[in-house]
Amino acid sequence: MRNRFTTALAAAALASVPALASAQDTLRIAGNFSQNTKQVSIEQAFFETLGEDAGVDLEVNYNPMDVVGVKAPDALRLLRSGAFDVMSVQIGMASRDDPFFEGIDLIGVATDMDSLHTVVDAYRDAFDTRLQEKFNAKALTLWPFGPQVFYCNEPIETLADLEGMKVRSFTPSMSAMLESLGATPVTLQFSEVYPALQRGVVTCGVTSPTSGNTGNWPEVTTHQLPLSVSGSVQGHFINLDTWNSFTAEQQAALEEEFKSLEDQLWDLAVSANGDAVACNTGADSCSDHTKFDMELVEINDDDRAKIKEIAETVVLPIWKETCNNVDPSCTETWNETAGDAAGLTIN
Repeated sequence: MRNRFTTALAAAALASVPALASAQDTLRIAGNFSQNTKQVSIEQAFFETLGEDAGVDLEVNYNPMDVVGVKAPDALRLLRSGAFDVMSVQIGMASRDDPFFEGIDLIGVATDMDSLHTVVDAYRDAFDTRLQEKFNAKALTLWPFGPQVFYCNEPIETLADLEGMKVRSFTPSMSAMLESLGATPVTLQFSEVYPALQRGVVTCGVTSPTSGNTGNWPEVTTHQLPLSVSGSVQGHFINLDTWNSFTAEQQAALEEEFKSLEDQLWDLAVSANGDAVACNTGADSCSDHTKFDMELVEINDDDRAKIKEIAETVVLPIWKETCNNVDPSCTETWNETAGDAAGLTIN
């Protein structure tokens, strides 16, 4: 087997090279943001032994997307063009190229990991079909970062306190939610949030407890409201021409390995969340994350109800209009898949 893991400079990773001609060529891979150390550690270990584990003769050239200067919203277009063979895609940001994809993780639809898993699985086939048709790419994994909660550098007790604040957003439906709360959404990819919080460009940011901890957000924030609004679903997508260069047997073996990667990342989203919250807020039970001293804000039932109300009265109607303008069957597809799984219907 010729399986070789390399770390290359940005120029090398982005250099013009021929499209993958056979399964024996090097896979050019743009991974997750380097600040997401736990997810990147899993990715690196996975891709380092992918060829050997799958029994496929291949090499890989892996770099986190920020190392090679890739912007999260550009991922689908870069895949379609063949600039990369495999990419770790932040679906909410990439969905600006097609709102259909955001249907997998709309704000307020599935706010705990079990219900989100059910919604993701229900939407998976429709999602992958759309991805292949419009962006010449195939979904190999779909997984969440974890519950998306609020980090703020000013005191906050309830969602109502967000009024008048600038808050980091990374999906259209999240921006709609923030606007309905009287906040101003500021769209930033993960690597841009720490300095934005530090400099006061934004007052609050939304991410998972684990990502916020590994990204050191508690260094520049003081209050954490652990109210989950979504799961920040990600995916590993492969260029379809690259995928079709493998034999059917190789594809089956690779799919099995990527399923293992997906399972690891789902497990991380579930298992790491509690410890990350404990560490963010300086609890004695903190064991596997960096310990900080944020103030943990207690969630109230009114705020939980408010997120559900916003989902049904703001998020779903806005997404319906946006997505149906691109594809008149969008709402029907969502109702039959993700909506059915979530117990929601867009009228």
